[in-house]
Amino acid sequence: MDPTSALLGVLVGLVGGGGLGYAIFRVQERRKVQAATDAASNVMKEAEGAARETVLAAKDEALEIRARAEEEVGRKRGELEKDQEQLSKRREKLDRRFDQAEQRARTLDERERDLQDRSREMEQHEEKARIEFARIAELTPEEARIQILEQVEEETRADSARVIRDIENEARDAGEERARKIVVTCIQRCASDTVSEIVSSTVALPSDEMKGRIIGRQGRNIRAFEQATGVDVIVDDTPEAVTLSCFDPVRREIGRRSLLALIQDGRIHPARIEQIVKKEGDALDKVLIKAGEDAAFEAGVPRLHKEIIRLLGRLKYRTSYGQNVLDHSVEVAHLAAMLAHEVGANPELARAGGLLHDIGKAVTHEVEGPHALVGADLARKYGVGPMIVNAIASHHHEEEPETLEAILVESADAISGARPGARRESLELYIKRIKALENIARGFQGVEESYAIQAGREIRILVRPEQIDDLAAARLARDVARKVEETLEYPGQVKVTVIRETRAVDVAK
Repeated sequence: MDPTSALLGVLVGLVGGGGLGYAIFRVQERRKVQAATDAASNVMKEAEGAARETVLAAKDEALEIRARAEEEVGRKRGELEKDQEQLSKRREKLDRRFDQAEQRARTLDERERDLQDRSREMEQHEEKARIEFARIAELTPEEARIQILEQVEEETRADSARVIRDIENEARDAGEERARKIVVTCIQRCASDTVSEIVSSTVALPSDEMKGRIIGRQGRNIRAFEQATGVDVIVDDTPEAVTLSCFDPVRREIGRRSLLALIQDGRIHPARIEQIVKKEGDALDKVLIKAGEDAAFEAGVPRLHKEIIRLLGRLKYRTSYGQNVLDHSVEVAHLAAMLAHEVGANPELARAGGLLHDIGKAVTHEVEGPHALVGADLARKYGVGPMIVNAIASHHHEEEPETLEAILVESADAISGARPGARRESLELYIKRIKALENIARGFQGVEESYAIQAGREIRILVRPEQIDDLAAARLARDVARKVEETLEYPGQVKVTVIRETRAVDVAK
């Protein structure tokens, strides 16, 4: 082999080996770069994980710090609230003590003023006493004795009036409480319906043509009817109606029933009128007896005389202040019996007295005198016992009550008449009663004015304070009440109120 070929071979070998080495070198360099990159990536990942853990740890620590801070703030707030509450309580205590101090100061001021006023009064009394002693020193022994006796008498009267007033108030309170319980109990047990009735005397006609038939030719029918019944027939312009007028309610009822029967029969002439009137009178007599028997049975009062039964039945057509007298009598019988049970009296006597107490009203248009005395005479005539007769006669104080049952009958009569809606009275009678109440009060000395109020249930009296003192006002109320009891008749009770007023008036100029 020649040297040139050998050299070329060597050069070719060198070049080929260098390229391979370079290639190997490049591969190794790439692997190092990759390894460095991977190492750097791992380092970065580890750094990120560490950073994330650091952040989470920092957040946890921050939350824990915040929780501790909030807990501390809450504790401090609670302490502040407790301190504030204690301060408020202390402030309230101080305010109360301040108010008490002010109240004590005002009380002390008032006491001081009171002491000053009393001191002035004492000085005035001492001055009056000095003047009085000086005046007495100039009197003779007899004059001084007379003055002392008059003064003692006046003081004794004032003391006695004060004692009487206290005793009366105490007795009135106890008695009114007991009486109220008894009366309320009896009224509750006797809860009957009470309706004000008006006796109607108007008869309805089928037509206005019937008026001519009732009058008859030249008025013969109406004259025959009035003569047979004793009832006035009023024919006016009222359409399809005529009015019957009579002071006797039973005769008026006979006339009403007879006229209705004649209208229904259609045959109206004098002979027929007499027949119908007699027939209706007999029929009404049976109705009266039946009504009286029913009332006696309902009231529980047996074995009454037949004429007493008939008189009771007549009360069915009698009213007093709009209240049916028969219903009122039965109610009084029940109330009197219940009151007797409550107070230990005889209920049978009270029941009979209550049923018959107004029996005189059945004939008061025929007999002169108060209905209580008339009824007592009738009861005595027909064999009623003397105790019941006394209860009848005394229920309006025409006679003095002799038994407790008589007083109970009077009380039951007042209760029945005074119940709301039980009675009514005409305007004229109401005005007369009101004026009578006011005039009674004006008749006493020292009365300036009097007014009846509450429909006559109360009278208020204004007195002159310079003439009537407080004790005299109490005596005046009692005297007026007694005068009203003795003078007037009224349902229920009348309250007397005396007003004594002192006024001081001055004018600013």
